[in-house]
Amino acid sequence: MKLIIATIKPFKLEEVREALTDAGIRGMMVTEIKGFGSQSGHTEIYRGAEYAVNFVPKIKLEIVVPAAMADQIVETITTTAKTGKIGDGKIFVLDVEQAMRVRTGETNEEAL
Repeated sequence: MKLIIATIKPFKLEEVREALTDAGIRGMMVTEIKGFGSQSGHTEIYRGAEYAVNFVPKIKLEIVVPAAMADQIVETITTTAKTGKIGDGKIFVLDVEQAMRVRTGETNEEAL
């Protein structure tokens, strides 16, 4: 099994969710986060005063999938979340040793 962690722009969340549902994903965890990378923040003007926004709002998706599906899901996220502008996000893929569904006791891929 693989854990896919993706950071995307907030306005892309619904489009990515729909694409992942169409690809067979039945569940995911979504967290609102703030961070910076190449974008490294920007300045904004509020009520005439300029201030620095050092952390940019993002959405973090966490999805556990069978290893055979990982490349397809990464490709789905990449093509759906891409705007071609700086700050589109990052995707990380990690190995998952074990998964368990608390309600039923099902383990590993049956728990997904």
